This record gives sequence, structure tokens and C-alpha cells, in this order.
Amino acid sequence: MAKSGILQVGPYPQWDEEPLNEAFAVHRYFEAEDKGALLAKVGPEVRGIATRGELGANRAMIEACPHLEIISVYGVGFDAVDLAACRERGIRVTNTPDVLTNDVADLGVAMMLCQSRGMIGAETWVKDGSWASKGLYPLKRRVWGRRAGVLGLGRIGFEVAKRLKGFDMEIAYSDVGPKSFAEGMEFIADPVKLAERSDFLFVTLAASADTRHIVGRDVIAALGAEGMLINISRASNIDEDALLEALESGALGSAALDVFEGEPKLNPRFLKLDNVLVQPHHASGTIETRKAMGKLVRDNLTAHFAGNPLPTPVL
Repeated sequence: MAKSGILQVGPYPQWDEEPLNEAFAVHRYFEAEDKGALLAKVGPEVRGIATRGELGANRAMIEACPHLEIISVYGVGFDAVDLAACRERGIRVTNTPDVLTNDVADLGVAMMLCQSRGMIGAETWVKDGSWASKGLYPLKRRVWGRRAGVLGLGRIGFEVAKRLKGFDMEIAYSDVGPKSFAEGMEFIADPVKLAERSDFLFVTLAASADTRHIVGRDVIAALGAEGMLINISRASNIDEDALLEALESGALGSAALDVFEGEPKLNPRFLKLDNVLVQPHHASGTIETRKAMGKLVRDNLTAHFAGNPLPTPVL
């Protein structure tokens, strides 16, 4: 039986590459020098697309594959997939939720701790001899007992909140409505009001047209000169121009960011700031989780071509 043709948009770890190639006829889009020529050649053979959350699949790619049936996303975010084009043609879309939830929450909390306690600068202080020559490291801010806001109490937001309870923090959240499972947390519908009462604001929403720049000038101003913004969601949820202006002026105290517009080529203004912790979009970056994500990508493809229910459908 002939293998189903798959367009692989970006590279995966070797432990995923090998089984993907064993199960499917894989066309490696990311290795092609002339990507348009590759699509023109293999597009008619492609029945599935295996992509990553930040790479997605745009309308041009989808239209170049007339027999496309499914797009399987390695990641929880699917905003880079043209869902309208998929709906028009009845193309199925899947992602990899749940398996990465806890690791993403872990990194968000770690970023808060690292930035609030100045751990990157403190390590440099030791290694460059400043501790010996200049004495004690400048004082930083505590985390325990302070106020945290969670913007988007979905799977990841809820796991962040669970971890914050261990620091005896006062936790509030914003979402489309109150959540029955949010015991001990205050619901605040307005993101500006949430930011106003928070020392730390975690952004954990799914990205969509409705959430684009939901963290804009008003939210950032409300968080204020003592506040910290932590983003482990999508870059599009934050107005980066407003964020940079506030960080540069001191209107916002600090930020800890795992995602950026145009990544990995982020705005160089971020690199000049000492009140920003920058991370390379690796919140799900553990061996255990990445293996589970890769398996779920393949499981969705395999289920589809076998005519079985999809494990984690989006469309």
C-alpha cells in the first residue's frame, strides 16, 4: 500500500523524523531552496501537512495542495493556520494540547521567579568578579504573598494559577466568563482592571483575531512601574510597540517573554533592555513533552488516513 504524501513544513527532532518518514511519503518543504517549485511539483501528491505552531500553513500553501485532507500542528497554537481556507475545503486541523500544558506553566513561573529575583544578573555578578570586588548584589523583589493576574484561564492558565497558590499569592483571572473550577480565585472581566490589581500579569490566552493586542497601552499602563508582564502564549496577544515604549520609559517595571513578533528575529530594542528576560520560545522544550507532541502529530495523521476519529481535532 502506497504511503500517504505529507508536506513537512519545519524540522522536528530526530526521534520524530524517523517514524514520520517510516509511516508517510514526506516532502521536506523547509529544505527546499525554491519552495514554490517544490509545491508546484509535489502539491498534487500531498494529502497531509505536518507543521509547527509558529509556522502554520497559509492559504497559498493550502491551495497548492489540491488533495489536502488534514493539517497536523506540532504545538497547541494553530493561529498561523488559515482556518478559513481549511473550512472552505473541509480540511481537518489538529494540534497537540494537554501534553505540553505543565511544562509551559512551569516555565512561566520560573520566568517570574528568575526575573523578580534577578537571577541572570546575579549569576553574572558572581562570575565577573563583582561579588568579590563590589560586595552584595542589589536587592530585588519578593514573589510570595503578592498579587498575580492570569489573563486566560484555560489549560495552561489554570496550571499556572495552581503553581502560584504554592507561593501564597492572591490570584485573579480574566476570561470570557467565570470558571466553576477557579476556586479561591477572583474573576475580573476587564483585563485593564486585572492588570491594575496585579503585581505579576501572566498572558496565557489562545491567539485569535479577538485577542490580538489585548495587552495594549491601557493594560500595560495599569500594570505599572512596579508590575511584571509574563507572556507564555503568543506574541500577537501583546502590542510590542506599546510594551517596548513602556519598558524603555520605566512605565512598566519589567517583562519576561518567551514569544516575539517575527521570531527568531525579534526587535533589537528588547536586547538593549535590562528589565526584560528573553527566552527562545521554548516553554514546551523538554525531551518528554516534545516526544509526546511528535507522537500526537503522527497519531492524528494516522487516525485520519485510517478513517478513525482524530485524537485532538481543531476542525
